[in-house]
Amino acid sequence: MEESALVKLDIKQNTYYDSVTLMLISKDLKKLDGVEEALVGMGTDLNRDIAHNLGLVTPEFETITANDFFVAIRCENDDVMAAALAKVDELLTKKKENSSANYYPPTLSSAIKMDDQLNLAIISVPGKYAAGVADECLDHDINVMLFSDNVTIEEEKRLKEKAVSKELLMMGPDCGTAIINNVPLAFANVIRPGDIGIVGASGTGTQELSSLIGQFGGGVSQVIGTGGRDLKIEIGGLMMTFALDALIQDPKTKVIALTSKPPAEEIADKILKQAAASGKPVVVCFVGGDPEQVKKYGLIPALSLEDAARKAVALSKGEPVVDFTGFSAPDAEIDAIVKAETAKFAPTQKYVRGLYTGGTLCDEAMKMLTKAFGGVYSNIPLKPEFKLEDVNVGVENTCLDYGDDDFTRGRPHPMIDPSLRAERVVKESLDPTVAVILADCVIGYGSHPNPAEDLADAIRTAKANAEKDGRYLSVITSVCGTEEDPQSLSKTQQQLRDAGAVVMPTNSQATRLVERIISNIK
Repeated sequence: MEESALVKLDIKQNTYYDSVTLMLISKDLKKLDGVEEALVGMGTDLNRDIAHNLGLVTPEFETITANDFFVAIRCENDDVMAAALAKVDELLTKKKENSSANYYPPTLSSAIKMDDQLNLAIISVPGKYAAGVADECLDHDINVMLFSDNVTIEEEKRLKEKAVSKELLMMGPDCGTAIINNVPLAFANVIRPGDIGIVGASGTGTQELSSLIGQFGGGVSQVIGTGGRDLKIEIGGLMMTFALDALIQDPKTKVIALTSKPPAEEIADKILKQAAASGKPVVVCFVGGDPEQVKKYGLIPALSLEDAARKAVALSKGEPVVDFTGFSAPDAEIDAIVKAETAKFAPTQKYVRGLYTGGTLCDEAMKMLTKAFGGVYSNIPLKPEFKLEDVNVGVENTCLDYGDDDFTRGRPHPMIDPSLRAERVVKESLDPTVAVILADCVIGYGSHPNPAEDLADAIRTAKANAEKDGRYLSVITSVCGTEEDPQSLSKTQQQLRDAGAVVMPTNSQATRLVERIISNIK
């Protein structure tokens, strides 16, 4: 029987569902018995391309328009297709029931009529529309968190200049994390109220910093995101400087923490000069940046995201500020882990593969591993010569950001759907040169309800694959989040331990452990 005879297609014309919902349904359908491949979506050009690439097209598929909803499945027979369509209806009905109690205004003007006290909007629309929606919100004196990306840098600068002139926040574009007046927004964690204010130009970096502040006994006043491009020359740090000034003026904020990738030098100098004049202690974590540049202004440099959190909490509590570059556990315990892991490797095993759902966590790991090993290959490399030719094939020491465009085209962000990263864990276990898998697990609002589940299943399979081949696979993980998050920090950590992973308290400690393990391979 030809493959095309196995492809079943169901089309509902002029029917709309949001893309993230449909992507997650596609994942659920693939778990059904008899289903080889599945795609549920709107008939956009992108989804049509994906369907062609997956071999999920029939002659009828060419009639689909962007306004049509479709289910395309490669399966064993009509009975399987019927079961799959029933599952789609069940999941869509559940989605509708969960949201039916709420009223969703179709336009900004109708939302304002419903509540004229609205003062913050979270915008997540296709990039070509995002700037216009943000513009309209600013015109109505509404602060903006712009989750959307694909906004031009010229539009970003114009929007931020407009926001600053009106004394409004313009967080983004591509801003995924904020906690405003103790309300977590988008990808954020449950952190107790406190006196530490954060401005972050990175999403998971801000999550790691704020979560660790919570774990170390501190609390936050505000967590303000800027979007990743804010510190580029073209934008000039417009939102970082505006948010920093807001924290300086805020009587509830006693300590300030700034985090981003290293900015352009002139932008860094402007921000550091402003922070130095604040009269408040400021911890600066330019991930992988030069601490001396920060010290020059009398500010406190952080050597990692964890170090930044520890220093901010110490300042908040009036305790001494010291550098943290080691481990929470005693040296003897770390030495025992290193000895136990390295003793089991086969002679071929000598490399690490870092597989990340958080881009800044991936970046932090790469910068630490580069210092130890001289270079790390990646889809987001620190140097052009370490750019992977094929992101699906690891080379020597490799770290991958699964939240980058290479892996999110036509898919939800890996913090929403971690299955693609989990598949890569299994794939890397088949490479006889791989000794260690390094992975993060990010919990909190916006993330998958149980992101450790897919990762734990993959770890078990990966370890079994290596054992069958006479090898041992070491898996080192860390969890970004708090005990109060819906998924629970301790429960998530235990899931990963039960699967055979070594779970470290932070990303930086996990990376240091990997350094020790790889360096001690004989």
